[in-house]
Amino acid sequence: MTQGAGQGPVQATAGGWSPVGTAPAGYEPTRADARLAPAPVAGEYEEHEAYPPEYTPTERDLPVITAPEARPGPLYVVGDVHGYIDELRDALYATGLIDAEGHWSAGTARLWFLGDFTDRGPDGIGVIELVMQLSAEAAAAGGYAKALMGNHELLLLGAHRFGDAPINSVAGTASFLAAWRLNGGQTTDMERLQDHHIAWMSRLDAATVADGHLLLHSDTTAYLDYGTTIDAMNDAVTGILQRGDADECWELFRKFTKRFAFRGDGGPEAVRELLATYGGRRVVHGHSPIPYLLGQVGGDHTADGEERAAPVVQGPHVYADDLAVAMDGGVTMDGKLLVAQLPLLP
Repeated sequence: MTQGAGQGPVQATAGGWSPVGTAPAGYEPTRADARLAPAPVAGEYEEHEAYPPEYTPTERDLPVITAPEARPGPLYVVGDVHGYIDELRDALYATGLIDAEGHWSAGTARLWFLGDFTDRGPDGIGVIELVMQLSAEAAAAGGYAKALMGNHELLLLGAHRFGDAPINSVAGTASFLAAWRLNGGQTTDMERLQDHHIAWMSRLDAATVADGHLLLHSDTTAYLDYGTTIDAMNDAVTGILQRGDADECWELFRKFTKRFAFRGDGGPEAVRELLATYGGRRVVHGHSPIPYLLGQVGGDHTADGEERAAPVVQGPHVYADDLAVAMDGGVTMDGKLLVAQLPLLP
């Protein structure tokens, strides 16, 4: 469910020459020349010394020069935002993707948001509106800014649509609204949620491939349950949201909330399974905060009884035999909101 803007080929032909005064010896007007100047009168032309010796008249069948297709701009990805709009603006500005007024300034650059725009932070709806704004501005500049579906988009959509209606959860009776509140749902986001926000979220793809990178939100292989091609999987997710069956939507949310499939001894094989099915040479994901992947969180104190230091995130985390890149810098836990250019430079 992607869109792009292109520009057709620009043709350049040798410019017509309009004779003034005299023409070089042997000159014969072409049809193009004849449109630019009146037919010569016999005896009017004399030898002209203004033309260089290497000058040759325009030929009718010169090859048409076509400008090569414009090369795409650099590729960037953004990790989980979770309503932290000021941190998002700061990170995009520092990377040169927006200007000081918050408008797209990166020309033909390409930008993918990896999902989870709302919940926990102060202004999830503001984040969605900024992403929608940048999408329009980037397209007008010849680039793009696009977004993927995160599990918190599924959660917010479910809470809005189904409310407290009971769900047949494997963990017992639950509801979307209760799960949304438990997972950082913000009342102000729900109050400001409008139809165009809902329509936008409902059409987001779950995954895409860009420049050899398989981009998705969650570090799970559950995507494979919904299709053996990336298009089929994206269509299946969209179809579930369109049908609007509460239990089916809950199962989708539950599966996309799974995490840590790429960590540990079996992690590289799980990544390879996704890549073999959907394409790409490396997975880039959000969802699981890097401090969790690195074991930097999990209680106020370490196993030795020392007070645990605040997580330190320098940048994306590459792991699973260099096949996976984690982009959730843990902005909700005093970490960092990450924006990175792909491929990652050493």
